[in-house]
Amino acid sequence: MQTNRKGEWYEIVLPSSWKDYALEELLRNVWGAPRKLIHQLRMDKAIYINGKLPDWTVRLTPGAKLQLKLFEEEEFDVVPEFYDIGVLFEDDHLLILNKPAGMPVHPNTAGQKNTLANAAAFHLQVNGEYRKVRHIHRLDQDTTGAVLFAKTAIAGAILDKMLEDRMIKRTYIALAEGILKNKKGILDKPIGRDRHHATRRRVSSTGQKAVTRFMVIKSMKSDNLTLVQCSLETGRTHQIRVHFSDIGHPLAGDVLYGGSSRFNRQALHALKLELPHPFTREKIVCHAPFLDNPPIFRDIDPFTF
Repeated sequence: MQTNRKGEWYEIVLPSSWKDYALEELLRNVWGAPRKLIHQLRMDKAIYINGKLPDWTVRLTPGAKLQLKLFEEEEFDVVPEFYDIGVLFEDDHLLILNKPAGMPVHPNTAGQKNTLANAAAFHLQVNGEYRKVRHIHRLDQDTTGAVLFAKTAIAGAILDKMLEDRMIKRTYIALAEGILKNKKGILDKPIGRDRHHATRRRVSSTGQKAVTRFMVIKSMKSDNLTLVQCSLETGRTHQIRVHFSDIGHPLAGDVLYGGSSRFNRQALHALKLELPHPFTREKIVCHAPFLDNPPIFRDIDPFTF
């Protein structure tokens, strides 16, 4: 697909695969943009075709130029703060960062610093991009790995819908206590809040649906540990940690859920992120190099997953 950025405008040469859609259908059914955002774009006159305001009900013409005003400057909603962060992927619409341990994804209070969002804002600022920082998903403070941000409101809305529709795939690697008997499996148990602990979650019949798929990579009997690969079909808080604790194999270092204190945090890393580009639908695959994970992780090539 042929695309081009011209200042505040993003231009797409309409492909033949979109010829059966009207503009309204493209935004709603192909991109998954919410009605409220589509209405706002329409009211702001932020969409043109071949330099003219479009008829939203007429089918699109292949080869015509669709122009969207996406890149207006915005006020940062977090304080930009320097951190030497690893950039895994970036274009005009997306930013994927490799989160270190001990860093929250976003502030919980106004003016809070030392979060990944602060680092993302600084990265944008030094590159002359002034816009809100929109995280699409989160990782626990002590979990490392790939985190996805959107640079514009429409990209954020489309990516939110993709996440909801399970079009964004996340692969994790973890060290579980003990030796797992099953080499692969599906942990399908709902997760809710623990009424007796403010930050804990637990398997609960009244909780939200939570599904984790796992596959054993290596059993380390001398250390009484199992190296596992996990993928999420849902994104509940502490999902992998809760599910493995529930089957009697909490993650190593995860003292909150019954793991040993052999590491100073849970041994969990968001290794790979896969998604279609919100506009072009080209496949994006990012592998997050290991940072300060337990030494056993260092022998693993993340690009083999």
